[in-house]
Amino acid sequence: MPRPRNDTFLRACLRQPTEYTPVWLMRQAGRYLPEYNATRARAGSFMGLATNPDFATEVTLQPLQRFALDAAILFSDILTVPDAMGLGLTFAVGEGPRFAHPVRDEAAVHALRVPDLDKLRYVFDAVRSIRRALEGRVPLIGFAGSPWTLACYMVEGAGSADHRLVKGLLYARPDLMHRILDINAEAVAAYLNAQIEAGAQAVMVFDSWGGVLAERAFQRFSLEYTRRVVQALRREHEGERVPCIVFTKGGAQWLEEIAACGADVVGLDWTADLGQARRRVDDRVALQGNLDPMVLFAPPAVVATEARAVLDSYGAPQRVDGRWGGHVFNLGHGINQHTPPEHVTALVEAVHAHSRRLRNASAI
Repeated sequence: MPRPRNDTFLRACLRQPTEYTPVWLMRQAGRYLPEYNATRARAGSFMGLATNPDFATEVTLQPLQRFALDAAILFSDILTVPDAMGLGLTFAVGEGPRFAHPVRDEAAVHALRVPDLDKLRYVFDAVRSIRRALEGRVPLIGFAGSPWTLACYMVEGAGSADHRLVKGLLYARPDLMHRILDINAEAVAAYLNAQIEAGAQAVMVFDSWGGVLAERAFQRFSLEYTRRVVQALRREHEGERVPCIVFTKGGAQWLEEIAACGADVVGLDWTADLGQARRRVDDRVALQGNLDPMVLFAPPAVVATEARAVLDSYGAPQRVDGRWGGHVFNLGHGINQHTPPEHVTALVEAVHAHSRRLRNASAI
């Protein structure tokens, strides 16, 4: 499979010189696009879409046909791994994901096993199919949920407003929580490595619920297991570096610790000041983010202004001392399903144009 003709995203992840700031969006293939909704209707359900490599390929490419994005991201779901453990994942209309067999007692915890990766072959087949369909246009990002985030859904059985059950288990029986996380970390690392083997050119760990934890709990039950995943990843494939991104929603207060976990890129949500974050890590890692997704409901001119403000906050990628920082423009979380697609066009155009101007100005 060819190296991408547009490798700006990969170079930014590795803090190498780029002509402009690359941009992609979390959930960029999703319900805000009418073509996605049409494909999902043909598939019959979300799982019918996600488990069919042809459909997954189709929807992964849809946003690239509309917008000048610099990376594709595999269409899948973070809960495929616990589903392969036998927990019975379903997506009810209007309710989100739900597990038929949540993990809430000692017997259920001890019954957990790292899943046979053959049960996730449809994901790896989709990666191969998407890489072929991209024809070297842009890189493909693979992803997985963090061990802690998966545990949240596995114990709660669904999404949760207060995480009462999973946090209750964490404090009452830390031994059981550590067992869940041990298994999840091993499974996630194997899953991401299989995506890399299939053709993913970068991988991202979504620690969506790390920010709900207290300081000590985050270090012990979230970051430690994310670190284990990152340390177990293949970082080269077919002679090319495979960057790793770690995104902890609500994790800006732990930025330095996350940046030390071994990832190449740290994602930030919209509550963080990007310029301050860059100074805190001193360009030891690249940063990803961090426009508030709700900005995309403002008029296109406002969207462009806010995008320029994020870029200005990060600053010129080349420092006075000649070192390069790395910035991958993204939202601070996933794109909202009601977002007007034409506002995304305004965002992408503004990021590309203004980031080029920043480089030209710094070169004078």
